[in-house]
Amino acid sequence: MSKNKLFSTILVVIIYLISTGTSYIFFSVNAASSVKTTLPTVGTSDKLTFDETLPRTEPCPMNGTLYSKQQKDWWEKHRPLGIMVENHAEARPQSGLSSADVLYEAVAEGGITRFLSIFYCQSAEEVGPIRSARTYFLDFISEYGVSPLYAHVGGANQDGPADALSQIEDYGWAGVNDMNQFSIGFPTFWRDYDRLGHPAATEHTMYSTTEKLLQFAATSRKLTAEDENGITWTKGFVPYSFKEDAPVSQRPPKQTIHLEFWAEDPAYAVDWIYEPIANIYKRNNREVAQIDRNNSQQLTAKNIVVLYMFQTNANDGYQDNQHLLYKTKGVGRANIFMDGKQITGTWRKDSRTARTLLFDNTGLPIKFDRGTIWFEILPIGGILTVK
Repeated sequence: MSKNKLFSTILVVIIYLISTGTSYIFFSVNAASSVKTTLPTVGTSDKLTFDETLPRTEPCPMNGTLYSKQQKDWWEKHRPLGIMVENHAEARPQSGLSSADVLYEAVAEGGITRFLSIFYCQSAEEVGPIRSARTYFLDFISEYGVSPLYAHVGGANQDGPADALSQIEDYGWAGVNDMNQFSIGFPTFWRDYDRLGHPAATEHTMYSTTEKLLQFAATSRKLTAEDENGITWTKGFVPYSFKEDAPVSQRPPKQTIHLEFWAEDPAYAVDWIYEPIANIYKRNNREVAQIDRNNSQQLTAKNIVVLYMFQTNANDGYQDNQHLLYKTKGVGRANIFMDGKQITGTWRKDSRTARTLLFDNTGLPIKFDRGTIWFEILPIGGILTVK
């Protein structure tokens, strides 16, 4: 080979190496920047906004929904937050329920249901109207690890078995993870008397945001993902198992779940209407679509879990004997709905802090679809019909 040809060959190799190396560096930098995790932004409404273009690879421990690494970095800095939200007709449309990861619904008094909404993986710009504590909801929030945050406005305090406020003291929550509006006040909580464009009764006006409550817990109670002793909230927490949605070809064209908590008072009857393409259940309350005021969207769930529990009156001398008790510990019947299908099974809860476990009729643990789980606490004698 002549010297000129050798020189030309070497020059071509050098140019090739330089160009490929430059391309590698350029595309590597750009690839890295495309998955770079940034902090979520906060709008004027106190709602966190996450980058929706990031890959959804991280499962929420509460319901299995996949979110971005950015969102996981945020939720791992705090602990679960339970907020009591009422369901009185004058409280609708409520705010924030569509952002909850898990919800529990049970009668509070007079046939009127109330929600315990669990927030961990999502942020809600406004939540409410917030109402008072009940003893059986304490049993459910107790499942969420060490010292879960519990936000409410007062609570049942009549001497006797339904005395939720005394129980909060007994559990060692007061001044720690208990977020009673009576002891916190403004600006973490506030009242909105004109939220519907007209005056509302005082009991239907209390609001907060997930960010305000989490910030108060972190700054005033020193409760983030860890407490002051370095103990993480996840100690003892038992997550559920999750699966992929059933293929569209295996989903039935329709299903309606009808619930009446008190057979003699159908005013608060609930219908969950299945949509097979989206594989979700849409919620109607007394045949009217139930809407989240934050986004004007109908409330939905991926999984509906009906827990049959014994309901009794507390007989504590409270007005009209309205305080209730539910047998939340032990075993009982359960009906689980997902993918447009019904699973008949059982539930088991061994203690106040133990997880409510679900099993099918062969005794195998239930695996949920990834998405919102909505527990309906139905008294023995309540009505469940499926069409």
